[in-house]
Amino acid sequence: MMLTPLQQAAMTTPDHSALIINGHRQSYQSWAQEVQQLAAVLHAKGLTQGSLVGVIIPIPSANNASTHQHHSIAEQTKQVISLYWACCEIGAIFFPLNGRFAQSQINQLLNRFNIGYLWASDSQLSQLKATLNSSITLLNSAEMAFQTQPHFTTSSLTANKINPHLPANVILTSGSSGTPKAAVHSLLNHIVSAQGSSRAIPLAADHRWLLSLPLFHIGGLAIVNRCALASATLVLQSDSQTLAEQMISDAITHVSMVPTQAIQMINHTPDALNQVKALLLGGGVIESSLISQLKQQGIHAYTSYGMTEMSSQITTAKANLQQHHGRPLSGRQLKLVDGVIWVKGECLFQGYLSFEAKSKSYQIHLPVDEQGWFCTHDRGQLNDKGQLTLLGRADNMFICGGENIQPEEVESVLLQHPLVNQAIVFGQADAKFGLLPAAIIGYNTTDLPTDIEQQLAQMVSQQLASFKRPRQFFNWPAIATQGLKINRKQMIAAVSSHHLADKDTPQSHHD
Repeated sequence: MMLTPLQQAAMTTPDHSALIINGHRQSYQSWAQEVQQLAAVLHAKGLTQGSLVGVIIPIPSANNASTHQHHSIAEQTKQVISLYWACCEIGAIFFPLNGRFAQSQINQLLNRFNIGYLWASDSQLSQLKATLNSSITLLNSAEMAFQTQPHFTTSSLTANKINPHLPANVILTSGSSGTPKAAVHSLLNHIVSAQGSSRAIPLAADHRWLLSLPLFHIGGLAIVNRCALASATLVLQSDSQTLAEQMISDAITHVSMVPTQAIQMINHTPDALNQVKALLLGGGVIESSLISQLKQQGIHAYTSYGMTEMSSQITTAKANLQQHHGRPLSGRQLKLVDGVIWVKGECLFQGYLSFEAKSKSYQIHLPVDEQGWFCTHDRGQLNDKGQLTLLGRADNMFICGGENIQPEEVESVLLQHPLVNQAIVFGQADAKFGLLPAAIIGYNTTDLPTDIEQQLAQMVSQQLASFKRPRQFFNWPAIATQGLKINRKQMIAAVSSHHLADKDTPQSHHD
């Protein structure tokens, strides 16, 4: 049994800054009290150990200024993180959902996992209410915003110890079938992950980490846990400032970026990086010129290999010209079997969650071999120093700007169109996002409407997250295939050789 990292930080470093939100500081002492008040409210609403709490993560958009929004995105994000810590104290299971998911997809997930409680912004709830299952208890955002008692002291904290081995959260991750899998983590998984990370990327109480990754990603939740364990300050993204402006005003020391963001910042606002002690790069190839520029400016840049099932980072290295991702961090083990990466360790998740409707019971299945090794389905190689280089995915999934995209999921939507009888989705090289979805379409007629591609993209956006929509469409190539099964690689290669001859210098899509 142990205290949550937030409670522990409030006990040992009560006056340290826990949060900075739109320029305003909040101490660990104050935040811990709010979380305990929230836990009491949630318990009164019926939440107990094992309760599933669906949380629709707010996403910045052009509608943020709408009068229907009572709280800013930053304020809503704070509420979500407070809810996470409150769930940890109760033993409830925090289940974040991407705010970009279509309404129909959110409903499907709520029903599939029999989620009993749901938090969302007021505007999101108003849109969902008409279609939600009546058995779901809605959590009002007004109940998440507490004011600190004026005479609160550390002695007022109730040191509620919890079992760190129990399920604490669920993170959705795409499986080979295209249906999202629900990966379950314990608080101990996050603690071991954070401890290993801190040995490679030092994090201290006087550091400030900008939460630039969404909380429905394992990377976002990992930042929350790392900061609490180190009594460091978690800085929420500003509602009014640009990234560069906030980097300066909030004196950010730790931040994650895609390479394109780092290049733009170095070229246009280099002063924004003056306070940075750790720049985590991901989501694209790191060019040698960027590595050189960062080194000249004295910025420590890191690259890593990680996955949801291993609670974020597995290996980490200083950004390097060899494009390797370093050796396994403490608490992790890694091996190659026929070129495929297998992993295990204390930060390995508890398994995939499923709900059996007939028995009305939950199951957690951990797909490991007899020695506890988990197959990542990623291909890699190790150099003579044990440093990992990634060679690509063993299955069809690809990553677009940090988002996992399973082609089969998108293809199933495209095939719903009455004029489509064949579809292959693949990742097309892009300088900004790493890979962007593209689709090869076989139509059942030559008499196509002029807006057919717009129709297809809209169908995907309406049923799935908008980032999964294909940005470019290609006609089905007239090539011979062997056997009854379509050779995906052959089709993609045929299209790529004709339309994407210059793959080494892809053009960015600004949409």
